Amino acid sequence: MTVSTATRFKTGQECNESGVYRFDGYTDGTSTPAPKSKEREIPLSKGETFPPIRSSEKGCYWKLARRA
Repeated sequence: MTVSTATRFKTGQECNESGVYRFDGYTDGTSTPAPKSKEREIPLSKGETFPPIRSSEKGCYWKLARRA
């Protein structure tokens, strides 16, 4: 399955394609606290679970930035 760069993935979902994913907002609709710079992009392998933002433990959305 090829993932579109427009597809949003939610914390807790399984990753379908290895790559680098970019933070795309919190699932609760808020915008604070802002993720730390090192949290805005994460490497993820196929089969791993999309994480929350570590510094706040809030659920969030991710979008594919670059394929691995």
